[in-house]
Amino acid sequence: MDILACPKCKGKVKEQGMFITCAKCKLAYPVLDSDVPDMLIDDAWALDKAKKAGFKHKLKL
Repeated sequence: MDILACPKCKGKVKEQGMFITCAKCKLAYPVLDSDVPDMLIDDAWALDKAKKAGFKHKLKL
């Protein structure tokens, strides 16, 4: 986690459930199976949506 940064704002991110989240941008990047984070801005979820989903998803590589 120390080397990861939000691709949009380059700020700090933290792991929450099955997501890597950026509080500043209010985005949640899904971590796919095999622990591969999808850090593409276009694939990010709104942080509120991820919270409502309990920070869980069914996405696969």
